[in-house]
Amino acid sequence: MKKLGEIIGKFVVKHKILIVIASVILCIPSLFGYINTDINYDILVYLPEDIDTMKGQDILAKDFDMGSFAMCVVENMSSKDVLDLEEKYKEIDGVVKVVSANDMIGTTIPQEMLPSDVTKQYKKGNSELMLVTFKDSTIAIDAITQMREITSEEVVKIGGMSASTLDTSIVADSEIITYVIVAVILVLIVLMASLDSYVVPFLLLGNIGLAILYNMGSNIFLGQISYITKAIAAVLQLGVTTDFSIFLYHKYEQAKTRVKTNNETMTLAIGDTLVSIAGSSLTTIAGFLALCTMQLTLGSDIGIVMAKGVFIGVLSTVTIFPAFLLVFDKLVFKTKHKPIIPSFNVIKHYKIILLVALVIAYPAYYGNAHVKSYYNLTKDLPQDLKSCVANSELSDEFDLVASQVILVDKGIKDNDLNKMVDEIENVESVNLVLSPSQLSDLAIPDEMIPDDVKDIFESDRYKMIFVNSTEEIATNKLNKVIDKIDHIIKKYDKNAIMAGEGPCMKDLVNIADEDFRNVSIASIGIIFIIMLFVLKSISLPVLLVSGIELAIFINMAISYYTGDVLPFVASIVIGTIQLGATIDYAILLTTKYLENRKNGIDKIKAMDNAISNSAGSIFVSGMSFFAATFGVGMISKLNMIASLCNLMSRGALISMFIVICVIPAILLVFDKVIIHTSIGFKQLKNKGEC
Repeated sequence: MKKLGEIIGKFVVKHKILIVIASVILCIPSLFGYINTDINYDILVYLPEDIDTMKGQDILAKDFDMGSFAMCVVENMSSKDVLDLEEKYKEIDGVVKVVSANDMIGTTIPQEMLPSDVTKQYKKGNSELMLVTFKDSTIAIDAITQMREITSEEVVKIGGMSASTLDTSIVADSEIITYVIVAVILVLIVLMASLDSYVVPFLLLGNIGLAILYNMGSNIFLGQISYITKAIAAVLQLGVTTDFSIFLYHKYEQAKTRVKTNNETMTLAIGDTLVSIAGSSLTTIAGFLALCTMQLTLGSDIGIVMAKGVFIGVLSTVTIFPAFLLVFDKLVFKTKHKPIIPSFNVIKHYKIILLVALVIAYPAYYGNAHVKSYYNLTKDLPQDLKSCVANSELSDEFDLVASQVILVDKGIKDNDLNKMVDEIENVESVNLVLSPSQLSDLAIPDEMIPDDVKDIFESDRYKMIFVNSTEEIATNKLNKVIDKIDHIIKKYDKNAIMAGEGPCMKDLVNIADEDFRNVSIASIGIIFIIMLFVLKSISLPVLLVSGIELAIFINMAISYYTGDVLPFVASIVIGTIQLGATIDYAILLTTKYLENRKNGIDKIKAMDNAISNSAGSIFVSGMSFFAATFGVGMISKLNMIASLCNLMSRGALISMFIVICVIPAILLVFDKVIIHTSIGFKQLKNKGEC
């Protein structure tokens, strides 16, 4: 690896100007790719395609042209004006059907003549409901945007999942630039104080900025990425890969004491850096790729983008950043200053530190195991958004809270269908059931019901039943209701399928719980195997992963003991991100310690030297990771993004503290075990040193 690094180093010093020019030119296709990468804002899209609910969503799209729908609350409009509004909505691209009660009664039958138990389902005071269906969820976002332009929020409030998705996209897109600016400013402050030159931080951030742009631009080959990935990828890549550039700069400064010319110094520094970061970057990449084991393919979305980002970060660290340093070497030298880095003298108390860590371990484990999560992502949106106001009115005024769609075979007998509907209506919290067989019960002659209305409930293969429950989405109560309804419909049609937001969220809960276990096991297993080869030891992977896992447990336990309820995505991915992003701190310290021990230095002096040579880099890296994510967590209006970044920033500090204080204690206490279970200690074993 060092030989490869030196080959790269010789190329870089020879073509440094060309590399700088090429790095700037590459911004053009990267910017094009970034702008043209599609962004998905619907989390439910990432559910596995083979589950019944997603099959149901597919049937709704193909058989009913109902890839998505919105419920509108129309206020203070006459029947004629409502019908005119429907025609305007129907002209919007992507809108399939627009239906209100006025389609059934027209303008000739006064609503007052209808029974009150009929009108209460769609009319409350001066407000009434309108259903709008869309070809698919992607088109729905653009269509709802146009619907909002046609009518003001005071006249028509548009609710439902697609409307919430639109508002999520608006908030996320409006904040993304602010995320990057805040992250860069805070990281810049950390680097200005902790590095010994005022120019190097700008060169370092310029290098990482280019790597981030290359990574985000290359996402165009993935087709699309989620809004969560787009929001956190830049700041996460900044926080995770900053330490690579810091390592190279420190190696460059150290190499200056051994060779005379800058070119020779940089060649040596690149070789040493590649050796240092090869193993740690591999564990970081592996940690992110472990997210691909999730059934919820959002994990693959985040994992692939971030693994790719780390790899690009390594390449830029050994090519672009060295070229920057060589080109601007005189400016770097002129702006030298004394860095501000605290000293870490923890060796004298290592036994006490380890004892304290053991005492903390159980409450940390307990808190990690019992931290609560929520799954209804519309609840963490700012409640003054248009969709939130509409959903609130749908809930408060019309009791439309959790909608389910049941698909049964078209050949089912009307008698069986009516029995099924009767049983569903008797399920607790179900307050509305609409089916084809019930249209005639609305006191409206069949010949007066337009085909568009009938088509909503029937296709060539299926009949559709709409069910509403007053229980909140993604709660245990609603999940029990869904289980009861599913049991009922299977009695009449064993192939019946439930779809809609409620069942999809239920599947999301079940899959997320399983993903949490699978991802944790996969990330630990993959990183463990890599560390076996990197450290050439059986015991060290166990000891180091245990130390970082303690940091993860502490991080999650803080949320439990402070009463925070986390979005489910944060609960799943944070452990893998924190493990993959900070295990390299432990590897760096341990590698230094092993080198010293192999040279015959006793364990106390070996650890003292290891801390002296690595704590500075670990501190700067940890603080940079903290700075990159802390600001975003403070300013984001999207609780999903804020929670993720708050956990990452806190996790960076905790991991940094664990590596600098607890890992040394673990290595010293288990020194004898490490020597006897690691390759390269034959001389110490023969001497009986421990």
